Amino acid sequence: MTNKLFFGFIFLSITSVFGQSKGYWQQHVDYKMNVTMDVKTYQYKGKQELIYTNNSPDTLRRVFYHLFNNAFQPGSEMDVRAQNIPDPDARMATRTKGADGKEIRQSRINALQPNEMGYLKISNFKQDGVSAKIKEVSTILEVDLAQPLLPGKSTTLTLDFDGQVPKQIRRSGRNNKEGVELSMAQWYPKIAEFDFEGWHADPYIAREFHGVWGNFDVTITIDKAYILGGTGYLENKNEIGYNYQDDGVTVTIPKKEKTLTWHFVAPNVLDFTWAADKEYIHDVVPTNFGTTLHFLYKNNPKIIDNWKKAQPKTVQLMDFYNKTIGKYPYDQYSVIQGGDGGMEYAMCTLVLGEGTFDGLVNGIISHEMAHSWFQHVLASNESKHPWMDEGGATFLEDMGVNEITEKRVENPFTDSYKSYISMANSGKEQPLSTHGDHFDYNQVYSTCSYYKGELFWTQLIYLIGKENTMKTLKRYFAEFKFKHPTPNDIKRTAERVSGANLDWYLNHWTETTSTIDYGIKSVESATDGVQRTGVTLERIGRMPMPMDVLVEYTDGTKESFYIPLRMMSFEKENPTPATKRTTLSDWAWAYPTYFFEIPRAKASIKKITLDASGLMADVKRENNVFEKQ
Repeated sequence: MTNKLFFGFIFLSITSVFGQSKGYWQQHVDYKMNVTMDVKTYQYKGKQELIYTNNSPDTLRRVFYHLFNNAFQPGSEMDVRAQNIPDPDARMATRTKGADGKEIRQSRINALQPNEMGYLKISNFKQDGVSAKIKEVSTILEVDLAQPLLPGKSTTLTLDFDGQVPKQIRRSGRNNKEGVELSMAQWYPKIAEFDFEGWHADPYIAREFHGVWGNFDVTITIDKAYILGGTGYLENKNEIGYNYQDDGVTVTIPKKEKTLTWHFVAPNVLDFTWAADKEYIHDVVPTNFGTTLHFLYKNNPKIIDNWKKAQPKTVQLMDFYNKTIGKYPYDQYSVIQGGDGGMEYAMCTLVLGEGTFDGLVNGIISHEMAHSWFQHVLASNESKHPWMDEGGATFLEDMGVNEITEKRVENPFTDSYKSYISMANSGKEQPLSTHGDHFDYNQVYSTCSYYKGELFWTQLIYLIGKENTMKTLKRYFAEFKFKHPTPNDIKRTAERVSGANLDWYLNHWTETTSTIDYGIKSVESATDGVQRTGVTLERIGRMPMPMDVLVEYTDGTKESFYIPLRMMSFEKENPTPATKRTTLSDWAWAYPTYFFEIPRAKASIKKITLDASGLMADVKRENNVFEKQ
């Protein structure tokens, strides 16, 4: 395990040097935590030592920690939000109608009793052995440092914490609806991220997360009947007598011992998550690409077959993801039954496990594992730009599911286009630049982040071609892994790969609610007797795009016409080489209409289609087609 930790330190040193030469920097943390869990009360105590390295050019006089567990208390921002948003998450609040027909909403957090709530209490906070002033503000701990932390310097922050695991409501908690006893996500005092934008001490309201790269050394003492899995590599499998790496090691534990201490290390990760249950089955699946997969799930006869069948499919998916975007950098990944729905974490995911086989693999594992690249290696700011993570993971997921299915389709993104177009036409859309917690509707957040976010990538295929888009994906991952990229980094990567100008695309698609709406305004025969047809196109929506126009003739032949967008300064390669293509003069944004001629008589034209590929997210496709009557 020394090798893995050494890799973490060396990698960060290299990126730090590289970053400095490019004006880039990021903070670094080293956690040591010792935790004892009382499985009767679901309360735990811990000690944390955090070495914080300030690689920024700023002198820090304050630091901030996240205390996520405090969200699961009546009156918290998470509770109040669930009571007031028009479409509350069903996991957070129930909605019924009273005798008078009015809605009655009941928040699950508001109903928690004192022994069911979550909390995280901090004491004995010191900086380099000197007490520091702290203030708990709901899910945030504000710390006034005893001494300013200068640029390039490190300091040791120590604290004690007392926690209570909440009754499972959202992501983390105890005794979820499938009977998993402990889903320990967002469970410890986690220092907030400080980057070129400043502190990101966002309260825990609903979603999402942002973290500092670092190394974790964690010991967890718990009743010996429990089996654990999660982030990191188990260091002491011989001591606990558990065949964790499937290497045949067994040790007899003296009967007098009531607890075991599990020791995990996790190099260069954003977070540390674990789960525990007395009835876990633990399967270990080696692969030929160097990452060992672990599956932990309840010993429930109804689900065992699905979980066994899911394992080779998960191997196939990870292999495809490796080849599509880049090699997963850790030696281990775990799929664990726990939490609610599915949620990605460092080196693992917690998922519900009692649904159908298709739901388990294609609906949950495929998406959550894709996050291991987009969130847990690239690590964009989920709170400010949730579409970067969710949209990228959905893009990778849809390609992966299509790859491993028996019946592949030409466009696996069709449902995402339908969802986005429905939302865009609803009048409720908000820009992708909206903070993840500040969308007016949960459904709009989901559609924007997952589907419109995915369409950012699929429309790149339309704009610069599939080959350039897949090169962009790989280069983006290679150049920005472990670096917290921003939206502009995706755009600039695509520009470097293709040579196209794409600033207009990033602006319109992510910072506005401008829609794409083009139409065929008229198709007219030439009046001078020459065999040609005049076609007038119109831009109805505010967002511009280049145009692929497919013309099908009555004799069964077809040809295409390509109209570049002037502000792109780019000509895409013909996406259908078997079809003759003519490149026309470009279309400038200021012109609402565009006229071109087809060198054949109107009578010979069977059909004209704008964007026959379906990769352009035109919100009213009914005016994209002209057909001979």
